[in-house]
Amino acid sequence: MSRQTDELKPLEEGKVSIYTCGLTVYSQPHIGNWVAYIYWDLLVRILQVEGYDVTRVQNITDVGHLTDDGDAGEDKMQKGALREGKTAWDVAQKYIDIADHEAYGQLGLIHPTHLPRATDYIPQQIAFVEELEKKGYTYTIDDGVYFDTSKLSDYGKLARLDIDGLEFGARVADTGKRNPTDFALWKFSPADEKRDMEWESPWGTGFPGWHLECSVMARELLGDQIDIHTGGIDHIPVHHTNEIAQTESLTGTTFANMWVHANHMKVDGTKMSKSLGNIYTLADIEEKGYSVMAFKLFVYTKHYRSEGNFTWENLEAAQNRLSHWRNVAALRHQTHDSLHQNDEMDPSPAAIGAIREALSDDLNTPEALRIIDETFSDIEARGFDHINHHTLTELLEAIDDILGLQLIESTPDITDDQKRLILGRTQARQNKDWMKSDELRDRLAVDGIAVRDTAHHTIWEYK
Repeated sequence: MSRQTDELKPLEEGKVSIYTCGLTVYSQPHIGNWVAYIYWDLLVRILQVEGYDVTRVQNITDVGHLTDDGDAGEDKMQKGALREGKTAWDVAQKYIDIADHEAYGQLGLIHPTHLPRATDYIPQQIAFVEELEKKGYTYTIDDGVYFDTSKLSDYGKLARLDIDGLEFGARVADTGKRNPTDFALWKFSPADEKRDMEWESPWGTGFPGWHLECSVMARELLGDQIDIHTGGIDHIPVHHTNEIAQTESLTGTTFANMWVHANHMKVDGTKMSKSLGNIYTLADIEEKGYSVMAFKLFVYTKHYRSEGNFTWENLEAAQNRLSHWRNVAALRHQTHDSLHQNDEMDPSPAAIGAIREALSDDLNTPEALRIIDETFSDIEARGFDHINHHTLTELLEAIDDILGLQLIESTPDITDDQKRLILGRTQARQNKDWMKSDELRDRLAVDGIAVRDTAHHTIWEYK
């Protein structure tokens, strides 16, 4: 709300509550959708590493989200149902399953403490509107029950909206609302239409407005106040503004102490759109031979508040960086703790602290990546005999805990047979039997193992 970086002061010592606006499950998630969730996963990870007990709610929007945030346009769930020839319920379940696989399987995100569906909280949403009605914040017109934003002197404080500059006219459609900024709490089903998703209510058959679900589920699962609310910057002027209005009108207290918003990511410098054919999914990334973890690393290259630009060249650079990091991780299988280790010269312990410090400062991911690059280069430059197995492993574990890149999981040791091939090749080289040396190198290459000869050692790497 202050538009500056503030110190986190949890409502309850040692505990942090977070609410995240989740996906609307009417179509395949694209890479732009996942950007914000990668950052919020990082937020949870760094808070946990710093010792906080984090409770996080991320909703699933499976009802009430129209194509226009101003309560107009098509219902996204109904649109998905028509497109796929299924019910809205079936479409929701299909994309919930896909999103679960991509988020917690492929991207390795930490599962939120609660992942509620909006349709599981219909009675609570109706009760919420009834309470607002009793307090005099609502009115009813032909198509639904609306929140009267003129009742609030500070409406739009998050977005710093110019309320006086908004009038019904050429750019703001007159839909019968009292004020252009009023928003739907409950929408009526059309009299001549049976919707897949509709419920009885004190005002008539219909469905909840999109903004309502987040206020209700946050309150039900986290309480009247929360520490941090996250979302995309596109949520600031309407969705989050309306969440604040309805929640604070009902509770009489500040909804969220901190609001954290992720910026957009463009593709090839332009906004993602179906007409331009530049909407990519994680499946598209894998089909082109790239790792999903490389995409995650690419996301970290920009700060969450900065606008990103996805290109295949940028992803290639991230893939190369990840490959380098994985080969540094593989060094732990080829080194042993040295009796002559000098901790003062070992860069790993200091790097762990520096990475944590960078990410605790407003999630400064570019700085964290710079520290890791520098530390890995330092480790490689120390020479094979001076790499400490124990501290290198601790550094890799810390990076995985904080960034979730699965460096250790993705770099298993090679097999005993492969180790014997490397020993045989070394012996062949000592005997100047170059033909046999090349033959053994080629056999390793078939297994995806490359060998690199230094002055005193042969190092294996993943190709």
